[in-house]
Amino acid sequence: MNLVLLWHMHQPDYRDESGRFIMPWVFLHAIKDYYDMPWLLSRSKAKASFNLTPILIEQLDTYIAKGPQSDRFLSLWLKDPARLSADERDFVVQLCKSAQYETMVKPLPSFDALYSQEEYSDEELVNLECCFLLSWCGPWLREKDATVKKLLPQERFDAKDKEALLDALFDFLPEILPFYDSLRKKGQITLSTTPYSHPILPLLIDIHTAELADPSTPLPPDGLSLASDAKLHLQKAKEIYRSHFGSDPVGMWPAEGAVDPQSAELFQEAGIRWIATDQAILQKSGGSDPYRVYDYRGLKLFFRDHELSDLIGFSYRTLPAERAVEDFRRRLAEKKGTLFVILDGENAWEYYPNNGREFLEKFYAMIEEFAPLTCDEAAALPAKKLERLAPGSWIDGTFRTWIGDEEKNRAWELLFQTRRDVRHLGKEKDPQILAHFLAAEASDWFWWYGEGHYTEFAREFDRLYRDHLISIYELMGLPAPRDLLRPIVGSHTIHNIVNEPKAPIQPVIDGRVTSFFEWVDAGMIDERHSGGSMQNSSDVVERIFWGSDGEYFYFRLDAENPKELELKLFFDEEEIRPERMAAEKIIEIAVAKKGLEKRGYEVRFEISADGKILATLPSSARLFVNPDENYAQNWFV
Repeated sequence: MNLVLLWHMHQPDYRDESGRFIMPWVFLHAIKDYYDMPWLLSRSKAKASFNLTPILIEQLDTYIAKGPQSDRFLSLWLKDPARLSADERDFVVQLCKSAQYETMVKPLPSFDALYSQEEYSDEELVNLECCFLLSWCGPWLREKDATVKKLLPQERFDAKDKEALLDALFDFLPEILPFYDSLRKKGQITLSTTPYSHPILPLLIDIHTAELADPSTPLPPDGLSLASDAKLHLQKAKEIYRSHFGSDPVGMWPAEGAVDPQSAELFQEAGIRWIATDQAILQKSGGSDPYRVYDYRGLKLFFRDHELSDLIGFSYRTLPAERAVEDFRRRLAEKKGTLFVILDGENAWEYYPNNGREFLEKFYAMIEEFAPLTCDEAAALPAKKLERLAPGSWIDGTFRTWIGDEEKNRAWELLFQTRRDVRHLGKEKDPQILAHFLAAEASDWFWWYGEGHYTEFAREFDRLYRDHLISIYELMGLPAPRDLLRPIVGSHTIHNIVNEPKAPIQPVIDGRVTSFFEWVDAGMIDERHSGGSMQNSSDVVERIFWGSDGEYFYFRLDAENPKELELKLFFDEEEIRPERMAAEKIIEIAVAKKGLEKRGYEVRFEISADGKILATLPSSARLFVNPDENYAQNWFV
């Protein structure tokens, strides 16, 4: 059996129209994941491939060139807390408390001691800020960097510590991309990339491709072909890759594994030898054996093993490293052929103990026995001819994650209307205008709009998207249409605001939002837009969150005056007594899975006060839980 492993490294473009980062996630993953992932591999004899998106490479370059003042959070982080406004202070605290509690906060006693506080003195805020950045430092920095090693055990910090820490981290950033190149030249890894801003190429070329993948997909009216932009995304990707690694990329991971015959032709015209997608596409294309290389009109295609990829991304975080690796080895031993494991290379590790180091070290040692290949090496293997390539993405083989509901389609409508106005004025070749179009065509904006996914930062994403289109009108000397000045977020109906869980969660049951990321992977029903069965439920509960791990179901209800409410919980028709429940700022509940043997339960809440039933929830949707659910199909690569 041949094992081919591909780690996909991508973050959306967090820069606003002025080029300033409004959120720091590229920087944070840079100090935690982007160097550590190839470094841990380099300590073994295993091989792997890494996909670095151009928009990620470009943002790393921006940080290196412009320093911490290019980032809203980091520039505030550097300021004396006494000089922060109330809003700035709240923003800094929110970000500092966004670290995963169990795996990032709790292991640092000084961080844990501050974490649950609601208010901070100036001195305490300095301590919180330093603890936060230290919690994001990956294993390499903790082991090798003198400043990080010195500061990690400290209990108190001052302004000089802050400056020394940030200086050390920014000195580290220029080492990241050259390290990938050194491993590439040694032959231990191969590198691939993605069209420039991570766009869904099939939809840019022809919006009606979404109907071919799923005929029930509603489309925005009067769609335009942006095929010329699709070609430009490929061209810019090659230019950025070549400028950093001295050659053209051999292969690409299409954003979200989105493929169709027309985009495949563009990849081939661009000189790309291989692309990869999900095994769901192979099934829709009439293929039955994902464990081999395919040839579609001269382009090599790899189809990822969905189950094995998701085990690493979502399930193994809850198991001891040795047990998880042994489970994976056993599953590999049962396979024959060439097996492709392709997944997100950065977002999973903050849920693993020690950023996944123990798991990855044991994992790489284990896969050595399977003599893993790089993607470029796999492309040289004998291939079976694929007669037909069905359009679709890695999620259900359709494009419904990025098009087909009110908000997503509204975003596409605004993109098309802006393009029509640019064409009318003959400004299509203006390089500044084209740059904003390419940024606005990223898949990430459409991912967060409408149904399917929930984030507290939805309005920030919305503003970033619309600002690119607004900037195009400013470059043309025209006032932006009023439609662009109105938020897209919030325009959807109840059907667009029931979001499924994305990954296991482990919240602290204390009746407080102890971390934004506690519930970020949970499912969510927004009750503010629905009518209750007995009373408008928005008068009682605003939102319901739910999720689970291996042992418990977790529920959260956002309500006014939660301490005054009485709650009963029902699985099907049977009342369930929670193992843990807390009501302070919110209501949080943990229900043990032990003894729950059915494959699925419908969950209902009965909310009362002073003996009077106020609402039964959910009010306009149905909430089902499954003790065996791992939520993997709802996440993304």
